[in-house]
Amino acid sequence: MTAKQVQRTEKFMRHAMAAHGSSVYLVALAQTRSEADAQDVAQDVFCRLLTDGTAFTGDEHLKAWLLRVTVNRCHEFHRTPWRQRVESADDAGRELPAPGASTEDAALTELRADPVWQALQALPEKLRVVALLHYVEEYTTEEIARIVGSPPATVRTRLHRARKQMRETLESPASPATNPAKEKNYGQAHA
Repeated sequence: MTAKQVQRTEKFMRHAMAAHGSSVYLVALAQTRSEADAQDVAQDVFCRLLTDGTAFTGDEHLKAWLLRVTVNRCHEFHRTPWRQRVESADDAGRELPAPGASTEDAALTELRADPVWQALQALPEKLRVVALLHYVEEYTTEEIARIVGSPPATVRTRLHRARKQMRETLESPASPATNPAKEKNYGQAHA
């Protein structure tokens, strides 16, 4: 059963974007690992909302719908022939924003530098999305199951694996090549 085509009001769209735009963007950013691609996905999601005829029972229903569409759009995005042929630039290596850059740019730079975000980004896609929805968006495993289209037991397994992998990533000592202090000590001990 498909929803009929409608044209949502500007007021409805403004509310949806103000209330849930950051959640949609964050999920898209976690899945695509690219600011530009996340912006494209978020735009696609809200364009779909504009004409989708789903009758929402409340704000939580709207948010769940938006996140479900975001996850689906990210899956579609990864399967496109263009995406399979073109390697995206690594956004994690970007420099700090210039003075006077927007607070959004500064917030993204701060987010990218956070060790927990980096550990989250290191997870495989299926683990990353459930961890983000559970720990950032605070959804229950049953709600996540509806959003990602998996059984609740699968979501719990993925959350367990995500926690384990993130813990290992966060607890692992840095290698000498990435930690100059350790490299210095290593060189002195073996000199």
